[in-house]
Amino acid sequence: MCRSFVGDRPYGADMAIARFPSIVIDCSDPGALARFYGALLDWKIDLSEDWVDVRPADGGQCISFQRVQDYTPPQWPSQQVPQQMHIDVIVEDLDVAEATVLDLGATKHEHQPGTTFRVFLDPEGHPFCLCLS
Repeated sequence: MCRSFVGDRPYGADMAIARFPSIVIDCSDPGALARFYGALLDWKIDLSEDWVDVRPADGGQCISFQRVQDYTPPQWPSQQVPQQMHIDVIVEDLDVAEATVLDLGATKHEHQPGTTFRVFLDPEGHPFCLCLS
């Protein structure tokens, strides 16, 4: 068995090797998608030409959006163009949250596989879910 070490400690023993993971989402228009998620989460937007970050006021977690040439949105639930990830957000009331995300530019997906969450597509076609818990 091969073991990795950091100093004299086994790799992963009582220590993280990284902090503050961030999610990076490919898209054709980083600014527009960042405005959608910034409004959804009430997070601030830090905009540059081909890359945008959104994060809470406390500066914690971050979602980033990067411009990709010839971006093709996922076609969920089909696997012809599979999703690579999706975001779940917790809401107090599904009906109120649904109306809000639709106003922000989301689309409710026709396939709704559960009762405690609802599946939507963001303005670039990435699936995301509004969840009660």
